[in-house]
Amino acid sequence: MTDLSVNIGPLRLANPVLVASGTFGYGDELPGLIDLNALGGIVTKSLSRRPRPGNPPPRIVETAGGMLNSIGLANIGVDRFIAEKLPHLKNLSTRRIVNIAAGSIDEYAEVLSILEDQEGIDGYEINVSCPNVKEGGLSFGTDPRMTARITARLRPVTKKALIIKLTPNVTRISEFALAVEAEGADAVSVINTVIGMAIDIRRRVPRLSTTTGGLSGPAIKPIALAKVFETAQKVKIPVIGIGGIASGDDAVEFLLAGASAVQVGTANFVHPDAALRVLGGIRSYCEAQKCPAVRDLIGSLTVDRDNSVIRSWLE
Repeated sequence: MTDLSVNIGPLRLANPVLVASGTFGYGDELPGLIDLNALGGIVTKSLSRRPRPGNPPPRIVETAGGMLNSIGLANIGVDRFIAEKLPHLKNLSTRRIVNIAAGSIDEYAEVLSILEDQEGIDGYEINVSCPNVKEGGLSFGTDPRMTARITARLRPVTKKALIIKLTPNVTRISEFALAVEAEGADAVSVINTVIGMAIDIRRRVPRLSTTTGGLSGPAIKPIALAKVFETAQKVKIPVIGIGGIASGDDAVEFLLAGASAVQVGTANFVHPDAALRVLGGIRSYCEAQKCPAVRDLIGSLTVDRDNSVIRSWLE
């Protein structure tokens, strides 16, 4: 039997498959449809200090090979999460990672501090794609100095796993990964959604109320793979791969590119047990390849590093 366990900072995961934030609620919406304890971990829907209604509809649009969303970080807020959702999560044996979203560095720190007093949480994933309300609405995640400041502020607050979820909507994502690594992040999640747009040609209006939204699903997998590979070449901390993963083969590609674990997102909307299907595919691949441990796959991609194009890109 292949050893499927992996390490993400201080966390030991039974296997490298997690469900991605925003695609699986808070882990209590699918009773009887999937064995949550068979997963490596659950990443909750984003939490802010107070409840958020999100953006007005329409805020989800299907696209070729994926979907656009502009949910607007709608969530129940940290207090209701503790009262209504955390009791269920406490009973799970899988790893429980809470995603945090905020409009200011102070809000990030406040939410994390409140959660630190609770049992049943193994780590945090920090969504830095939020708009910085104090700086005119620009995303925290598009300024490496700001991303580093968030990490530096949160690191002393917790000894649990601190994972920074990076946006792909930048020129060099590895610069942001290096910045948060220097401030003590345990891992980075790569990538968040890609900015996209869809138009209703009959009405001549955008199909999302916010005009643009985040593209996810198989359409972004090649982008995500390239970003994971770039990041894994630069940092020593683990990289969690996200973007269009719908099968075991997809996940193995991310592991070979340097990811230590993967998150299954949009595929959950197609098959509620998509993450378990991905896990089964990884296991089958490892057994067919006679691979004793899934960790042996991480970063084992063969690349011609003498190729001038590859060398200049990695440098």
